Amino acid sequence: MVVVTLQREKCIGCNYCVEMAPGQFRMSKKDGKSVLLHSSNKKGFHTMKSPDDFILDDCQKASKACPVHIIDVKKI
Repeated sequence: MVVVTLQREKCIGCNYCVEMAPGQFRMSKKDGKSVLLHSSNKKGFHTMKSPDDFILDDCQKASKACPVHIIDVKKI
């Protein structure tokens, strides 16, 4: 199980997460911030849980590329 968390309010819209993990992230046309696909929002933390371990590598690359460090990736 892979758990990805995004603090969307702190996003600066650099687009690195979309470049590294296009299957999990998109940029919003409304405000230019990152959107974590298939996630639920709880107090500003957008969390997505996936049983697909194949997304782990791309999500970790997105987390490392993020200049404001608002993406957290865990394998549980």
